Amino acid sequence: MGDAAGIGPEIIVKAYARGAAAGCVVYGCAETLARAAARLAGEAACARAVVARIERPGDGAGLPPGVIPVLQAEGVDAASLRGVALGHVDARAGAAAHASIIAASRAALRGEVAALVTAPIHKEALHAAGVPLPGHTEILQDLCGGAPVRMMLANDELRTVLVTIHLSVRRALEAITEEAVLQTLRITHAAARAWGLGAARIAVAGLNPHAGEGGLFGDEEARILAPAIGRARAEGIDASGPYAPDTVFMRARNTPTHPGAFDVVVAMLHDHALIPVKYLGLEQGVNITLGLPFVRTSPDHGTAFDIAGRGVADEASLCSAIAMARRLAAPVLSA
Repeated sequence: MGDAAGIGPEIIVKAYARGAAAGCVVYGCAETLARAAARLAGEAACARAVVARIERPGDGAGLPPGVIPVLQAEGVDAASLRGVALGHVDARAGAAAHASIIAASRAALRGEVAALVTAPIHKEALHAAGVPLPGHTEILQDLCGGAPVRMMLANDELRTVLVTIHLSVRRALEAITEEAVLQTLRITHAAARAWGLGAARIAVAGLNPHAGEGGLFGDEEARILAPAIGRARAEGIDASGPYAPDTVFMRARNTPTHPGAFDVVVAMLHDHALIPVKYLGLEQGVNITLGLPFVRTSPDHGTAFDIAGRGVADEASLCSAIAMARRLAAPVLSA
């Protein structure tokens, strides 16, 4: 469900109303979803939205079209969520979001659901609730025993994978090592094969301007990135680079008139990887966690507290995340 004070409940209701979430089950709070549906009742598509509380994931299969099945996880306190003000950081919303993530993830680990799609959470709310981990990626990694994971942001034209995620730039620079880059290439390659992409063409974006310009602007490319790429290639991974980060994303972009030169770009820093994809349109972007034992996707936007409850939030990115989850889970389910 995401953070109850944000746009998560609203875009979930809209996704069901347009038919994009058919067959999905919401882990969250039935009352919170019902309030979101009531706020949207003036929209023709959402006028007949009905929320039904269920006990098991499979119970949603027998419900009529348009009914939103909600499985209320242990630790989700409906009474406390009634007092949460939309658009504000609240520890109660953070606690409910965390409990929902844990319950849904455990269901995925047990094979009760095919994939996990997460609506936006708020890091401050999680912190206020006493959750020691900063976001979805770290929570899921911890739940899966600390398995190495990576974040991918993707749309129909571009896929990027991050070596470092939620770190200050100073700390991120320290975390960029040959082993970290090689591990990212291995995770990316394995995920592509699991999804039926085969041997993905992976471009590695440099860290420094012009990929270091032969050492004039930094030596990380020669000292860290090139050795990692060489080791990956020796393992049969189709990795190349490092390429100048200001042009490699354009080269990888795949459109009807411009076949991309690469299938994925691996970037060293959070913003290096996310800005190109988000610039192409927030409504198409999907966040995917690589390295987990199940498929996990999410919209590429946040809780949007500034517009929460106004009925104007766009559900398109959530719908894209649901469609991506179905697509990525298909080869796994058919194996």
